[in-house]
Parts: sequence; C-alpha cells; structure tokens
Amino acid sequence: MPRERVAVDGRAARWSGQHERRRDQFVEAALLAIAEHGPAVSTDQIAQRAGVARTRLYKHFDGAADLNRAIAARAVELVIAELEPVWNPQGSPLEMIGTAVATHLRWLREHTNLYHYLTKHSASGTTEGPDAVADVKSSIAQRLTALFGSYLALLGIEDVRVEPLAYGLVGYVDAAAVRWAEHPAGVTLDQMVDQLSRAIWAVINEILERHDISLDPADPLPL
Repeated sequence: MPRERVAVDGRAARWSGQHERRRDQFVEAALLAIAEHGPAVSTDQIAQRAGVARTRLYKHFDGAADLNRAIAARAVELVIAELEPVWNPQGSPLEMIGTAVATHLRWLREHTNLYHYLTKHSASGTTEGPDAVADVKSSIAQRLTALFGSYLALLGIEDVRVEPLAYGLVGYVDAAAVRWAEHPAGVTLDQMVDQLSRAIWAVINEILERHDISLDPADPLPL
C-alpha cells in the first residue's frame, strides 16, 4: 500500500477514535445535566456541563435527535449493567424476587430524571429510534422469561407460556415503582420491596398450585 494511503487511513482511524471518545464524553455530560436540571434539560445546559459551546457539541452529533439516541443507548446500558447480578440468582424465591425488585427501585429512585427524560423523548419521537424505556423493559422481560422457564422446567412444569407472564410482571413492577419514586407516601424502600415481592410470588405460586406443587417462598430453590 502506498505511504500516502497508509497516512490517510491512519489519520481517519485516529479521527474516528477521537470522535467516538468525544461523543461518549458528551453523553456522560448529558447524563449529569439531566440529573441536575431534570427531563426538560436544554441542549445549552448539556453543552455548558460539557464545557463547550453548543455548536461544538453538534459537531459530534447529527442534531438533537442523534444526541437523544446516544443518551438513550447509554441509559439502556446502565440499566442492564445494574441488573446483571439479578440473572445469577441464589437463595429462596422471595430473596431472588426481592433482589430484582430492590435493584430496580434503587435505580429508578436514583435516576428519576433520566427515566422521565427517556419517556418524554420516546413519547415525542425525538429519539427517532426504539423507545429506550420499552427496550429496557423488553430486555428485562426476556431474561425473566428464560429464568422462569428454567425453574418451571426444573419443577416439571412445561405447559405454561411464561413470556406473557414475564412481560406483565415487568410492567406491573415498573408502574408501581415509578409511582412510588414520585410519591412514596411514607412507604420505605424495604416496605415497597416486600409488597411487590409478595405480589409477584402470589402470581407464581398460583401456577405452582395448579400443578399440585407446594413451595415455601422462604426456602432455597433446588438448583
């Protein structure tokens, strides 16, 4: 390959790497700005948090929609990473359910502004891509489907479609969690986790009882 071509390719690779790093830095600045200013954060406030002019910010994004997409993608990564320990469960059914619920509630309480930012831009269509909130819910539900399926199969139950159940439970927990994060009404985190965990167990236990299986939710499940 001619030296000139090698030099051009090298410069392009360096620019591409620098471009991606700057995008990542601006997205992290945007997350901080959202936490500070709320879901109605402006591009100017994001640029100010990043320490650059607004025009400089848009040199790395194709407008507001591209910036919103990048923020949404990063938010999805954060939620999935936060929930990663949930998919290697140990202990009793109530402990496993409680771990998942508590993780979700803590994340939502700590990132309420980000959640509402994602909801706002998904509803308005400004992300021009998949709904980030729906994407998170779907990812959790799919993993929950696999988890439920493996445990029910272990117990000899194979005639239950667990995917609709998983999606329904994720929607139920998310709706209750959002309301609690905004209006706790004196309910503590531990109380909310206990209430939701027992409600989820009641749904699962109904399936077990229909198959003449009795489990104590406080006893560890067989692995």
